[in-house]
Amino acid sequence: MNKKCGAAVGMIFYLLAWLPPLLAGDWRLVWSDEFNQPDGTPPDLAKWSYDLGGSGWGNSEFEYYTSRTNNARIEDGKLVIEARQENFEGKSFTSARLLTRVKYSCAYGRIEARLKLPRGQGIWPAFWMLGTNIDSVNWPNCGEIDIMENIGKEPATVHGTVHGPGYSGKDGIGGPITLPGGAAVADDFHVFAVECETNRITWLMDDKPYFSVTPASLPEKTQWVFNQPKFLLLNLAVGGAWPGNPDQTTTFPQRLVVDYVRVYQK
Repeated sequence: MNKKCGAAVGMIFYLLAWLPPLLAGDWRLVWSDEFNQPDGTPPDLAKWSYDLGGSGWGNSEFEYYTSRTNNARIEDGKLVIEARQENFEGKSFTSARLLTRVKYSCAYGRIEARLKLPRGQGIWPAFWMLGTNIDSVNWPNCGEIDIMENIGKEPATVHGTVHGPGYSGKDGIGGPITLPGGAAVADDFHVFAVECETNRITWLMDDKPYFSVTPASLPEKTQWVFNQPKFLLLNLAVGGAWPGNPDQTTTFPQRLVVDYVRVYQK
């Protein structure tokens, strides 16, 4: 092999090493946000919008969700969703909830994000999906897929769950994964993903499958509602019926850091 050919081959291997994961297999990247905007700017409004308000969001949450860069901004090529303890619109906490509704949705594929989670009692980060037909059929008939949820009182554990008609809320169908040796998930970045097929959803953490559901997993006489398009959500809640309230051990601000969000299809 001559020097020019060798250099070309070396460059090809170098570039392949930096491709997003899974492109070398049966998957094709179809949508992503790498959050490469300038520091201090809001997330790309061509891809994300905001849910706003302090209604409790059906979970007795404490925060008021805003569109301010105080609560959602780009830092060092990453999205930071920050929960702050401050008085705002009658609430004692603020945070952000981003969604791709109207701007992007998908029915099937691998949906993943590389995240560094916050920590603390009453802190509740989530990466999840809702059916685009939510306005016409309402929740939970639209279907909800929780790709990753973590509550501060379980620092080593994340949960993957589906909610649908007859299996929602505390009756949602889910499974956890717990890090060995008592390590906290918030100590480092991890990749959280689901692979959505016609009749199966599989959850993965750092490419390790840990839970799956099929129509056979559902309660008798209930419906599989996960074949329609779904939009993506990222949020950081404070308090709520499941995580409980923040207490004197909880420090603020807390940050959910998002390195990227990617969607692949076969």
